[in-house]
Order: sequence, then structure tokens, then C-alpha cells
Amino acid sequence: MSDKKTQVKNMFDNIAGRYDFLNHFLSFGLDIYWRKKALKLTELNSDSILLDVACGTGDVAIEARKLGVQKIYGADFSHNMLRLFEKKSDWVKGHLVQMVAENIPVKDESVTNITVAFGVRNFYDIQQGFNSFYRILKPNGKATVIEFRMPSNKILKTIYRFYFKKILPFLGGIISGDKAAYTYLPDSVEEFDEKINLEKLLANSGFGEIKKYNFTFGIVQVVIAKK
Repeated sequence: MSDKKTQVKNMFDNIAGRYDFLNHFLSFGLDIYWRKKALKLTELNSDSILLDVACGTGDVAIEARKLGVQKIYGADFSHNMLRLFEKKSDWVKGHLVQMVAENIPVKDESVTNITVAFGVRNFYDIQQGFNSFYRILKPNGKATVIEFRMPSNKILKTIYRFYFKKILPFLGGIISGDKAAYTYLPDSVEEFDEKINLEKLLANSGFGEIKKYNFTFGIVQVVIAKK
């Protein structure tokens, strides 16, 4: 197991109990809006078969359920996150699996949709993860990635960086008891924004039609790729 996999798993296991509260609190509730909007753009429906990767405590899957999706599966490397997901939703029993995105134990062309919200940064090999996505998606299936990014506007970037680097680790550390986890978040976003081009990596995996949307002054990107 790589160092990054071990680090990320331990970090999310540690903060699982306060994860939902901190997501809503530190994003001023915008994380709920981002998920809803992304899922609507994905055009999920009652015929969809959804695999939510890096599902955490299940907020994306629960929102998809509200949109009429019945066949939903969740995957995460953190056992504590999956356990909390089960507590939140009785319908997920038997539909959750502990795994990494780079090695998804699912048959080829078996799901119509894959979602990953704020989890791609934690993959140890993003290209390999997207290759797995492409393999298990049915023809015309969609992969939807929701991820943080740095805003392009210089003034906004300065304000955002101050909040991300100073305020968020301080508050997140106090509430969760794990300051390192909320220092990792801004550091990983900045590094990700500088080095990773999601559209290029998805195209490398074979995806054809790729659309990108920016939310809330460009601090969140949604990329939807069609097989």
C-alpha cells in the first residue's frame, strides 16, 4: 500500500465523525448546492445505475436517490466513512464496498454513471482511476467529477487562499481534532490546480464528449465525460 493511500485512509477515518458538519460549516452550505447542480447536469434518472466513488458519508448518493435513482452503489477506502453512510441510509446495506478507485472490482460496462465529489485529489494515480471508470461504464455512460480549484481572478484567489490556508485549518482543526487533515485540504487543492488537467486525463482514458462547468466564482469545477 502506498504512503499516500495509507495517509488518506487514516486521515478520513479520523475525521469521519465530524465530516458532514465541517463540510457544510466550512463551505457555508454551498457544498449541498454544488452536489445538486452537478447531478442535475449529469441528467440522472430512474434508469441510471450509479457508482459513487470516494462516496464518504453518502451525500452525493443520497441526493441521487432524491432524483429517482434506485440502483446506487458507494465505494470508499475509509471504513469509518462507509459505516456512517450506512447509519444515514438504510437502503444502502449491501451496496457499499471498501476499495480504491484505481482497482474497482466491478464488471466491465456494468454502470451507467460514476460520480466522484471532492475525491479525485486523493487518488494515488488519477489516470489509472479514470481508466477504471471508462472500463466499467456502459457505452454512453458518464463520469462526473466535482473538484475544488483555485479561482483565476487574482483578488478572489488572494481572499480564497487566505481563508483556505489560515481560517479553514484553524476551525477544522478545532472542531475535528485533526488540524493536519484540514491543512492537507488547501495544500492538495493548490497542488492539484497547478498540475492536474482533468479534461486531458479523461480524454487519455478514452472519453469523448467532455464538458466543464465552473461554480461559485470558479472555486469548484464540474467535469462530465461521456463514454
